[in-house]
Amino acid sequence: MIGIIDYGMGNLYSVSKALERLNVPYIVEHEQQALRQADGFILPGVGSFKDAMHILIETKLHSFIREQVAEGKPLLGICLGMQLLFEESEENGLTSGLKLLPGRVVRFSGVTKEGERYKVPHMGWNELVFHQPSSLFDDVERGHVYFVHSYYVQTSDPTVVLASAQYDVTVPAIVGRGNVFGMQFHPEKSGELGMRLLQNYARIVERKKS
Repeated sequence: MIGIIDYGMGNLYSVSKALERLNVPYIVEHEQQALRQADGFILPGVGSFKDAMHILIETKLHSFIREQVAEGKPLLGICLGMQLLFEESEENGLTSGLKLLPGRVVRFSGVTKEGERYKVPHMGWNELVFHQPSSLFDDVERGHVYFVHSYYVQTSDPTVVLASAQYDVTVPAIVGRGNVFGMQFHPEKSGELGMRLLQNYARIVERKKS
């Protein structure tokens, strides 16, 4: 069973409906005692990094998440949820994250090296380029996924970048290390490719359980 962590800033409906379509058992919950029954977690997120971390700290969910990861349970962050996995973000002032992966979240500049302007937020379909092998990619072919974000991850450790997309800069699109994974795009809104990635994550959770 997957626990979708409800801290008040996630796109809970679309993620839960995607799991329903995949026949993956799940709960949507904010109480730690209930979440402990889950075999793995999804941390969704829409909005401000600073606000999200404030809520996670206030509810002590930040400690719970780190504890569960340390115990070996898989975690998947989606969109803002992926950004929260990293060390810090410059959004609305420098804010510390969950520090599960190395890197900083920064804003798209909106200006190319040639001085041309481009739209921020990055909104639309972009092609994934795979860099590292991962169980997330079982039976997955290269294709396009749906992004909506104004900030992206910069990391000095290329091994955590499993797949990327181009939007003026190279954007870490899928990240991971050990039992921690993240997707900057919305897999639940990314058609067959996105659903396959979610299904593979559910299989990772199931294998960890056994």
